[in-house]
Amino acid sequence: MKFIFEVHLQEGFKAEDYADAWVRASEIIQRSPGALGTELHRKVDDPKVLIAIASWRSKKDRDAMQAAHSEKIDEIIASVAPFIKIKLIGEFYDPQWVVDSMSD
Repeated sequence: MKFIFEVHLQEGFKAEDYADAWVRASEIIQRSPGALGTELHRKVDDPKVLIAIASWRSKKDRDAMQAAHSEKIDEIIASVAPFIKIKLIGEFYDPQWVVDSMSD
């Protein structure tokens, strides 16, 4: 499953600053059972908007991490909270349909 949210950076706060916190928190979260990695993408036409994707084996695994995560994760998130706004996009099951295109 994918947990997806949009990150809006406040004026003067750089994507690299958020990415630093993202990596530090993700390193802890990725030790959780079922964690399958994270991605952070910049929006093409607006560098102040990022999309964050966390991949999990199941919703149950993600919920278990959320219920038992460390205070260190809370500290990392709190350190950037004044400089960002988060918009939850949602939780999605892994794709049932995939179209891969390969060029020569």
